[in-house]
Amino acid sequence: MITTCALFVGSHLALSHPLRDGLASRLGERGFQIVYSIVAIATLIMVVQAWRGMPPEPPLWAVGDGLWIVASLIVLFASILFMGSLIGNPALAAPGAVEAAQASPRGVFAITRHPMMWGFALWAIAHVMVMPTPGQIVLSATIAFLALVGSAGQDIKKARLMGEAWRGWAARTSFVPYAGQISGKASWAEAIPRPHALFGGIVLWIAATWAHGALGNMVAGIWRWTG
Repeated sequence: MITTCALFVGSHLALSHPLRDGLASRLGERGFQIVYSIVAIATLIMVVQAWRGMPPEPPLWAVGDGLWIVASLIVLFASILFMGSLIGNPALAAPGAVEAAQASPRGVFAITRHPMMWGFALWAIAHVMVMPTPGQIVLSATIAFLALVGSAGQDIKKARLMGEAWRGWAARTSFVPYAGQISGKASWAEAIPRPHALFGGIVLWIAATWAHGALGNMVAGIWRWTG
């Protein structure tokens, strides 16, 4: 499991940074994205298969309703961050990225400039809380590490590609969620998620937690108390 997770992280980091420019120049941006996607999907499948193939493990601590409630709320917040990150995100390789970086950060971007990656990291943390087995901890730590280290690397890459537009965006936003509000640099009012993030996140959370139980995994979210 550890070896497979190391391959998963290593391939992502290598293709995102040291190997990216050379491969993109040879294959073209579209060709590089195809290669990146194939490697990402293949290594993810390997991780999932390794995790499923692990023998049953006893939990490292007791999990009661209190932990389930906290973990469910964390996943809900992660879902809101993720859905909010899909629109107006200068970190995504999409037309209008420079214009998005020049705008005032609002909604999830006033919370953190990397809402998508923090959504993945918080999802991983919540899973460790309610499934505290060695295998799950390794898997979740892999996802959280890749998300947060990848975000830090993205700051460097975007500053190089977008110049002052990204550096200005970074100066107006925070890496850690709500760090800007706590430090007084940003307004709490601007950090209220916009409707597409809030309602989209709630719908995603309800659907994902329902599917969690429907697919034979542990019942999660509100479904733990409505059955």
